[in-house]
Amino acid sequence: MASFRVVCSLALLLLTIPASRAVLDSHYYDQTCPQAEAIISQTVRNASIYDPKVPARLLRMFFHDCFIRGCDASILLDATPGNQAEKDGPPNVSVRSFYVIDDAKAKLEMACPQMVSCADVIAIAARDVVAMSGGPSWNVLKGRKDGTVSKASDTINLPAPSFNVSQLIQGFAKRGLGVKDLVALSGGHTLGFSHCSSFQKRLRNFSSMHDIDPTMNLQLADALRKICPKGNTNPSAGTFLDSTSSIFDNEYFRQLTQGKGVFGSDQALFIDDRTKSIVEAFAKDQSLFFGEFAASMVKLGNVGVIEKGEVRLKCHSAN
Repeated sequence: MASFRVVCSLALLLLTIPASRAVLDSHYYDQTCPQAEAIISQTVRNASIYDPKVPARLLRMFFHDCFIRGCDASILLDATPGNQAEKDGPPNVSVRSFYVIDDAKAKLEMACPQMVSCADVIAIAARDVVAMSGGPSWNVLKGRKDGTVSKASDTINLPAPSFNVSQLIQGFAKRGLGVKDLVALSGGHTLGFSHCSSFQKRLRNFSSMHDIDPTMNLQLADALRKICPKGNTNPSAGTFLDSTSSIFDNEYFRQLTQGKGVFGSDQALFIDDRTKSIVEAFAKDQSLFFGEFAASMVKLGNVGVIEKGEVRLKCHSAN
């Protein structure tokens, strides 16, 4: 997915974040800030028109925020003299477009001060970028409060692009998410882009038996070797994770059935018997994928929710 990307060791255990039992409400701001969703949606839409990369970035931001300390907007906090924040961790250095959330929050503070949390802004923005890219929409449950702790070291707990299915299942289960959620949320990669560093190990000297990862389509491997040549020094070099990168659809799953998954962790979903049938079902039926993706996004949005806490005045710093 957004995309979940980080280079980390299997020896390091994933941080356990239980699914919150918080009772969020899709009508949470109806009385206190009824224009909240409209303000966020318009801000996100304007930013996306200016920069087509915004949708993928905001969707990835939501995944990376919820997967670490829960959906508490800790990914937005800036570092302090004594602490490196989540956004400074290796997998989050490439997370961009924080300014979109800041812009939306500034407008919300003018319309209804100290009401809408930054965590809710991210959750609503993630829904909006999916919908405006041709994907499903859903009622975002709201009422989260903002966290005050953000540590770069915690980003080691994000799933790596080299993970196998067992590792992925373990990580998602610790957040109260099942196998179907894992596959559905991985479909967020339909809007994704990856730099060479996240997949180049599949292209050369993959193992003692194979130069190229044998699960990768050879035509794709040849194209990626040209994009990411040996000794590549271009940090911006990379590729989109499916051929319709600006459209939220099920092309990502269709490509997995052809061996065209860019990440090893993506292609593994079509190889492992625990996930293969779900990939095949989503590849055949886009409506099925859309419904399951929306349901899984609601579940992800309820991970580690803080009900009693602060509403930040500015998303990049605690009050």
